[in-house]
Amino acid sequence: MRNPEVAFPEAPLLLAVCGASAQVLALRALQLLLEGDNCVDLVLSRGAFEVWRAEMGLVLPVAPKEQEQVLRQHFGTNKGELRCYRWNDQAAPMASGSYRSRGMLILPATMGTVGRVAAGIATDLIERCADVHLKEARPLVICPREMPWNLIHLRNLTSLAEAGARIAPPIPAWYHQPESLSDMVDFLVLRTLDLFGYSLGELRRWQGPIQQP
Repeated sequence: MRNPEVAFPEAPLLLAVCGASAQVLALRALQLLLEGDNCVDLVLSRGAFEVWRAEMGLVLPVAPKEQEQVLRQHFGTNKGELRCYRWNDQAAPMASGSYRSRGMLILPATMGTVGRVAAGIATDLIERCADVHLKEARPLVICPREMPWNLIHLRNLTSLAEAGARIAPPIPAWYHQPESLSDMVDFLVLRTLDLFGYSLGELRRWQGPIQQP
């Protein structure tokens, strides 16, 4: 089953962040989306808060309004629209299929979340929203951050791909000749956001082999 085209391009993107490593990818994706004047619904898993602290030294409050303020201060922007939700708020608007979204991005995704979504189990808001996007046949992009993958991981990811999700592990490329970690992060984030039809920054795309003089 192929993931359909974006049905509601003006609707918010749901950005879900699990407690896996590579939180900088989620942070950069959120920054680019807001600076591009887009609307984002943000849900951090319970485990993500501690990983943000460990990897980036960023302490986020749990309360949604305070979380939004801290993130905006961190980015230094008032552009876009940001709505934050608690990981256990299964009464949130996006927990219903009647809520329109541009799609859902899980970045990064833990294999625990992958397994529960593949099994149709929704213990928190992230898992419920992923289930909603699958049942409504809306874009769902999952970025698993684990290495190596065991057979259980592979089977769970295959089940999700068969159900309509796009599996987009954050695997770097070198043809764009990155000169810094920031270059690599931006490439990974922009390529991922490509899947939702966003164009939020300069991206050196493959143009074919370099011609020899």
